[in-house]
Amino acid sequence: MRKQIAAANWKMNLTLDEGLKLIESIVSENIHLQDHREVILGIPFPYLLAVKDPVKSSDNYFIAAQNCYFQKSGAYTGEVSAEMIKSVGADYVIIGHSERREYFNENHQMLAAKIDLCLENGLKPIFCCGEPLSVREANEQNKYVEDQLRESLYHLATEQVKGFVIAYEPIWAIGTGKTATSAQAQEMHSHIRNVLAEKYGNETAESISILYGGSVKANNASEIFSEKDVDGGLVGGASLVASDFIEIIKALK
Repeated sequence: MRKQIAAANWKMNLTLDEGLKLIESIVSENIHLQDHREVILGIPFPYLLAVKDPVKSSDNYFIAAQNCYFQKSGAYTGEVSAEMIKSVGADYVIIGHSERREYFNENHQMLAAKIDLCLENGLKPIFCCGEPLSVREANEQNKYVEDQLRESLYHLATEQVKGFVIAYEPIWAIGTGKTATSAQAQEMHSHIRNVLAEKYGNETAESISILYGGSVKANNASEIFSEKDVDGGLVGGASLVASDFIEIIKALK
């Protein structure tokens, strides 16, 4: 079975003490995670080293940075490189989140460069894609997402893509209280998998975990995750509440 993943994205929230208490509440639940199930915690940069021990003391729990810079090193004050992230023990990096694209003008070429640097440093990218409301209303979401995949991923070799993690974010359903129906999520996840199969073959496409990232909550996770091509979620607000995120983890296939 493909990896089924509950990925938390804390964004710019929580102090270090608050974050450590949140992690303690989650791991102390002692949820049994079979080998195909993972929990990934997307932590602000200042906390990556501090949370390493409490997270990695639990089986199948991993740490993600929320971003990295698209250059290897140099005079880029305030930026954080993939090499730095790897050196503090992180496992994953979230690449191309809709907020990074919108607020920081990250383009396809930047994201492709970030992915390359992650892979060079042994980090696993969680590549985000998804359409805004205007595109959904024009019924052009399939082409929009396909273009995102093509422009940032298609330079990769098949071996690099196997076991990849993609997060589909319907931007119109992030922080708005709106949620794509489970059928809408399945439709887009199936489309993403078919697009990847055309490029890399069915076997590789079937190895890729595709997460849903649009207002996943404790009360809708089971329904969304039950869909054939939905392999878990990239969770924002609900990941900041221990009881909610615990229920989301338990909802994994």
